[in-house]
Amino acid sequence: MPMNDCLDERETQNPATREAALMAALPQQIAHAQQHTRAFAELLKGVNAASVNSRQALAALPVTRKHELLARQQAHRADDVFGGFSALSFGKAMPRVFASPGTIYEPEGTRPDYWRVARALFAAGFRAGDLVHNCFSYHFTPAGSIMESAAHALGCTVFPAGTGQTEQQLAAMVELRPSGYCGTPSFLKILLDKAAETGVALPSLKKALVSGEAFPPSLRDWLLERGIAAYQCYATADIGLIAYETASREGMVLDEGVIVEIVRPGTGDPVREGEVGELVVTTLNPDYPLIRFGTGDLTAILPGTCPTGRTNQRIKGWLGRADQTTKVRGMFVHPGQVDQVVKRFDQVIKARLVVSGEMAQDEMHLHIETHDTSPDLIEAVAQAVRDITKLRAEVLAVTPGSLPNDGKVIEDARSYK
Repeated sequence: MPMNDCLDERETQNPATREAALMAALPQQIAHAQQHTRAFAELLKGVNAASVNSRQALAALPVTRKHELLARQQAHRADDVFGGFSALSFGKAMPRVFASPGTIYEPEGTRPDYWRVARALFAAGFRAGDLVHNCFSYHFTPAGSIMESAAHALGCTVFPAGTGQTEQQLAAMVELRPSGYCGTPSFLKILLDKAAETGVALPSLKKALVSGEAFPPSLRDWLLERGIAAYQCYATADIGLIAYETASREGMVLDEGVIVEIVRPGTGDPVREGEVGELVVTTLNPDYPLIRFGTGDLTAILPGTCPTGRTNQRIKGWLGRADQTTKVRGMFVHPGQVDQVVKRFDQVIKARLVVSGEMAQDEMHLHIETHDTSPDLIEAVAQAVRDITKLRAEVLAVTPGSLPNDGKVIEDARSYK
């Protein structure tokens, strides 16, 4: 495979060489986390870092899940907004701090391409000299900055479009003629639908890197029919790049800067290769050294190697949530947020949030058990949903006792065909 088809030689190295390098870096990262973060000094107390030099030894360490990270942050808001997980403090070494829904705060260090997403952009066809229309948010969350720093690392120019303002975005795209788009797949469809509706042509737009929500094959094919080859990457604010799609469109190749395990949901026990489980990541980022971080996402290892010549392991992509947290239009919605809505109203006995739709048309319906079916209550509950989740939902009053008794607070009923 020609080297110009890969970002660097690490993507095609011998798998045994890669594994040896990762296992050599692992004890150093664990020692660093123990010494420079209060959280892992406590969580890994008594662990001999030098002995954690294999996947078997790593699997004996505790998994830290997002809700636990959030709980530690909330408990230490007064003295450390990062809950003891960041090795950095405010100042020159931390140019920016971001907030993800929850609220979870994440630091940004000074290294170029801090979240390592340049690898995914390159695999999606972006090259030096491209103009990138970046429609990820630049406010609160790091998504916009994640893509911008990656594009800069490749030598691209970025138009920081952000979200919303569809007509103004189209006007800018017509005049600037970007070759690529970064953002959620659903917003790209909104832009293209609006362009078709208004008779606007976007002939320069040929490629896209999308993330933040499901990217069903139907939408991928719909974009291809309009001349846009869109690829997806899997990245989080906490970890950065985890995996990315290639031209083969067979699963997603793991990034070179993470150690990935697939564990049985609710445990830290690795599953057999090919079995679906929760994706757990250990990052080699010294600034935010998360060890065995449970993403809450379900996936499985895809056997074999990528036809493009990349030799790292592949995952099948996103296969659902290990917990009931879900993503709607690029925003996480947590069961705890539904609980917050319920607790605002004495009239509401129980609630179930149903997320439905297909091909990037997410809809939320909040079913509430209540004796009060007045329009005033319905509107007040809908407003509470908007306040707490930053998303809109239709509220439906149902008879007390009629919701299923299955423990679900959030039901993901979307079609991913």
